[in-house]
Amino acid sequence: MRAVVVDPNAVGRLALKTVDRPVPLPNEAIVTVHAFSMNRGEIRRAQTADAGWRIGWDLAGVVEQAAADGSGFPVGTRVVGFLPAGAWGEQVAVPTQALAALPATIPFNVAATLPVAGLTALMTLEKGGLLLGKKVLITGASGGVGHTACQLARAAGAYVVAHVRRSQQVSFVKTTGAHEVVEGETPADAAQYGPYDLVLDSVGDRVLPTVLELLGKDGMVVTFGSTAGREALINVGNFYGKGGLQLYGFILFHEVLKYPAALGLERLVKLVETGLLKPHIDLETSWESVGEVAQQLTDRAFVGKAVLQVRSD
Repeated sequence: MRAVVVDPNAVGRLALKTVDRPVPLPNEAIVTVHAFSMNRGEIRRAQTADAGWRIGWDLAGVVEQAAADGSGFPVGTRVVGFLPAGAWGEQVAVPTQALAALPATIPFNVAATLPVAGLTALMTLEKGGLLLGKKVLITGASGGVGHTACQLARAAGAYVVAHVRRSQQVSFVKTTGAHEVVEGETPADAAQYGPYDLVLDSVGDRVLPTVLELLGKDGMVVTFGSTAGREALINVGNFYGKGGLQLYGFILFHEVLKYPAALGLERLVKLVETGLLKPHIDLETSWESVGEVAQQLTDRAFVGKAVLQVRSD
């Protein structure tokens, strides 16, 4: 069978290669993958990984072999799943606690956008507790996580302010239902709509200290990325002086150890099914073009999600 592996000589350092078929653990099902989506974190990992490394987090497909321990779904079930590595193959072994059933009404390409972007948006928003009537600021709102988080925060009853760094991204982000969209290298203009109870930040650099200043008492910033830079200079006095502020470092691979991915995926599937969540796919193509798409993602050639088809539905 074939899978996406790191190849230092290939475009985007990614290529399709022949690999061994997966041998599942008792709690793992074999899934025949129909589609997967691409995330910037995977592409960054590919730039430093050794040749032959199996890459990929998101997948959607059909159960080919049920888990031997009796957990999970029977053969033939359409599923969406999450893996910490190796999801981009014709067949993969997936722990049943990281799989959710997929109704026939949701195409594989849409489902494939849900695991990393959807789970990250869902779990970061939940750090803010009940959002009804609260003010939420979301940076990097044109990305997969930001686009999803804006929709979920609006559905939860929050007043949503979105931040983008380019003017051409404003109209796209407005489709999420955000009440306000601000643009610029930092979200300083968002101050007019604050102070904020919760901020989700994936940008880092100068954006992180800016949003910390925009919090109200007992507010929280959840940081889960650093697309603009990994270091930030924070005014510590202002941070502790305001009262009860929190800065939470979020990484999905840690969170799913406490809260199985299957539970979040089930909720996301239901939100898509009822129309409360509408993932945006900006690019969809065959996985034969995985290296080229990875390069486009690095170059920020599109907004929303990129989905690659392993096989037709």
